[in-house]
Amino acid sequence: MDLSNRPFAVVNLHMEREKVGELSTEMLTHGLLSFAQEAKVTMHVDVLRGDNDHHRAESAFKALAGALRMACGRRMGVGEGEMQSTKGVLY
Repeated sequence: MDLSNRPFAVVNLHMEREKVGELSTEMLTHGLLSFAQEAKVTMHVDVLRGDNDHHRAESAFKALAGALRMACGRRMGVGEGEMQSTKGVLY
């Protein structure tokens, strides 16, 4: 997850069925791609393992929530209006 103002996403959920409950699995990917576009974030979502599409979807959204929390979190040594970056601090 990169809060970059440069929207881009790669989403590989590896769903095996057409639906999870009443929800079309293609809408899960579409929703994640739309989120990246509208939030203007760069993100990669890859589900590497799992035997159940419900659990794969759940793990993808939980991982996304955790990554977003980390990306938004405060860092020691980073001032107000600054954002930590792997290249230093962005202003």
